Amino acid sequence: MLTLIVVEDNEKLCQALKTGLESTGEAHVGMCCASGEAALEACLEAVQGSCLPDSALMDVQLAGKMNGIRAAVEIRREIPRFPVVFYSIQDDDAYYRDFRKSGILSHYAYVRKSNYLLPKMILPLLQMAVRGQSFIDPEIEERVQEVRRKDELSPLALLEPNEQAVARLLAQGLTNEQIALRMGLRDKRSISRINGQIYACWGLNDTNTDEKTARTRAALIVQADRLIGWDEAGSTWTFDETGKRVPYPGACPGAFRGGSDR
Repeated sequence: MLTLIVVEDNEKLCQALKTGLESTGEAHVGMCCASGEAALEACLEAVQGSCLPDSALMDVQLAGKMNGIRAAVEIRREIPRFPVVFYSIQDDDAYYRDFRKSGILSHYAYVRKSNYLLPKMILPLLQMAVRGQSFIDPEIEERVQEVRRKDELSPLALLEPNEQAVARLLAQGLTNEQIALRMGLRDKRSISRINGQIYACWGLNDTNTDEKTARTRAALIVQADRLIGWDEAGSTWTFDETGKRVPYPGACPGAFRGGSDR
């Protein structure tokens, strides 16, 4: 019989899962938690007391600051490859992005809640995770790969963290002085130097454009979250998901003048 910890912030659903899983006669829910933080503490206390559950059934969206993915990462830092079955109805890119970054390779399953409603459907996933196997719902996998492609196409991925911060503030229309103040930099000229790196990474200094035009184009790139290029005539292009250069229809040549050089 499996011993489980259920991590679910909906009290009624948590109780229903507990009742349903235990009714199979193959599982016992020893702990229930409403947050990732509580689950982490419960697992740490359990391992110290030599009574660690066999696996966790964890919602992705939870009360508290940590979602289920991040909570599992923290638990598995202390308890390597602790088996976890994630379930969710959430379709936010942030969750799939966290899953990609987690590096979780085995002892897990990740399914869409609507596809696995019944305890008798969840139990085999828990047993599989305990055996060290892995499973991802095809619908979840499709979204994970969609987010991966989106991230790889994101122009911000070409920038270092401080450059990303400047680019986002530039796109909000802040001046160099305002960006420097917001970021706590003592020399506003640092922003000009960072801007130059951003323009170089995005190919905005490859043509005969002034700083105002490059700045405006950089803001458009951040807002579109796509790398956009301009030829001398002002025609625009971008890359599709295969890396092929294609026309970019989301902008017009007349939109690329203006901005601030401060």
